[in-house]
Amino acid sequence: MKSPVAKRSVVVRGHKTSVSLEDAFWNSLKEIGGQRHMTLSDLVAAIDSERQHDNLSSAIRLFVLDFYRTQLSEAEGRRDEKKRLTVVNTARPYS
Repeated sequence: MKSPVAKRSVVVRGHKTSVSLEDAFWNSLKEIGGQRHMTLSDLVAAIDSERQHDNLSSAIRLFVLDFYRTQLSEAEGRRDEKKRLTVVNTARPYS
């Protein structure tokens, strides 16, 4: 049985390092990098430079989680704003 965690090598600021992540996190990291027009190495280097945890794999997981939480929060905010505008536009003054 294949392990759900895949270990891959990434070059971070000129140094090769191994990172162990589940496939879902690798795929998400690649997707985020694509949206930001960044290579996987550049994105991992950015995460590495700002991390507050000793473990790079954990820092990457938290980064991906935060990215999608932020997207969800922004989408919910847009939905709530749209609802608010719909209510305001359909409200009728009292006669």
